[in-house]
Amino acid sequence: MADAPFAVAADLHAHTTVSDGTDTPAELVAAASAAGLGALAITDHDSTAGWSEAIDAARRHGIGLIPGIELSTREQFTSVHVLGYLIDPTDEALLAETARIRDSRLTRAEAIVRRIAADYDLTWDDVLAQTSDGATIGRPHIADALVARGHASTRSDAFAGILHWRSGYAQPHYAPDPLTGIRLIRAAGGVPVLAHPGTRGAEDVVPDRRLARLAASGLFGLEVDHPENTDAAKPRLRELARRHGLAITGSSDYHGRGKVNRLGQYTTAPEVVARILAEGHGSPPVLPGSP
Repeated sequence: MADAPFAVAADLHAHTTVSDGTDTPAELVAAASAAGLGALAITDHDSTAGWSEAIDAARRHGIGLIPGIELSTREQFTSVHVLGYLIDPTDEALLAETARIRDSRLTRAEAIVRRIAADYDLTWDDVLAQTSDGATIGRPHIADALVARGHASTRSDAFAGILHWRSGYAQPHYAPDPLTGIRLIRAAGGVPVLAHPGTRGAEDVVPDRRLARLAASGLFGLEVDHPENTDAAKPRLRELARRHGLAITGSSDYHGRGKVNRLGQYTTAPEVVARILAEGHGSPPVLPGSP
């Protein structure tokens, strides 16, 4: 929807306190500006509630901003996240689906806390103390509560221990399948990219036949340059992107203090950003230097 493409690389995956990040939307934009980024995307889990604040901050800092979302989807027992850029935040079908996902996340989080509380000193109020108003409550907030209670040293430690699926406390939440997620994003005028598809190694990269179906249904790209994709998986992802005509994106998946990932650690090439801007028509970006 932009009159001219961004002439800068962009970090296309970052979170705020609206989901599981530790920076407010305004703080995220300020941090991106301080890091020297020309543009970034705000992609909170299943929510666009941080857009307005981030857009205002982007205009103040003169930095480019692509409004987006990280949509939760599920392939059988495997969680698959799909980034959606420039969606229409008022699209009824997408709003209904994200509301259902957030409700399921909340119910799931409450159940996990009840299970943990049988063995550890932890309450729902402890979890609420780690969230901001309107945040999509999920496992990262439980992890932060476990750290605050002294049951884990870091958020990552909590996920590797008490919150690991093998511990018996965790359980899945509702999410649509990836094909449905991609179609929802496209129907809302957005541009879908498969988020960090190589975190589990080359053997667990999405199968070729499945990826062909996703590409035929509107998938735009693969987030290959991501700090958690394994080195073994990246060549396979690049080959799959080439085979199916998919763009390659890069981003930090920044969560503030919630992860070690740094803003601008990986970025997306300007020509790919330009293609996203050309294809997305659900909402406008903030161009660098916009008043």
